[in-house]
Amino acid sequence: MRRASTAARGARAKHSTLTSREAEVLTWVARGKSAWEIGEILRITKRTVDEHVQTAVRKLGAANRIHAVAIAIREGLIDG
Repeated sequence: MRRASTAARGARAKHSTLTSREAEVLTWVARGKSAWEIGEILRITKRTVDEHVQTAVRKLGAANRIHAVAIAIREGLIDG
């Protein structure tokens, strides 16, 4: 049991490394916005949005953007 809680703490520490922009982009993904729409809202390019999403996916150990959103909500990194 102690092992699982240590692993969970390590995962939370890893997840807390999301930048505010990565969290903001994931919040818009959670609201159903496309990369293009997020780019228009945040006044950044679609490519930059895609980069933020992919970095968040990697940091969270997710399989894809939807999985990253689910992890971020579960871990309290973004509002669901």
